[in-house]
Amino acid sequence: MREKSAWKTYLLWIVGVEAVGALAGFLTREASQLYSEMIAKPPLSPPGIVFPIVWSILYLLMGVGAARVYLAPESAERTRSLRIFSVQLAFNALWSILFFNFQSFGFALIWLVALWALILWMIRSFRKVDPPAAWLQLPYLLWVTFAAYLNLGVWWLNR
Repeated sequence: MREKSAWKTYLLWIVGVEAVGALAGFLTREASQLYSEMIAKPPLSPPGIVFPIVWSILYLLMGVGAARVYLAPESAERTRSLRIFSVQLAFNALWSILFFNFQSFGFALIWLVALWALILWMIRSFRKVDPPAAWLQLPYLLWVTFAAYLNLGVWWLNR
């Protein structure tokens, strides 16, 4: 019975996190199309098709990591980890709106730096509860680091 409920927990966390990503994608779909057609982009900018693929994988890893922390024994650190996770996920979704819908590239960059710090804090917090959950977040941190380069380049080229 425990294994079945664990799989349900993983499924709920993964679907929930993917849903946040899908909602952000839905809310920015028209603006991101305009971005891909009209905004000057820095070197190393990947083709548009790369972003939904990478983000789907990252949201999957986030969901698995959060589920692992959720399934850990109850503790203050577990609760704190899940709160940090929720805050960083909200920051993640709102960045897309700031960047694509409002094209506030400078503010979005500041927001992204805050998101990066939240991800690092989440990783450190996850590590105290479930080290593999923390390791699963490293690709996310690396991608957001790359996204910061892209965001900086877009801001610079489109001032």
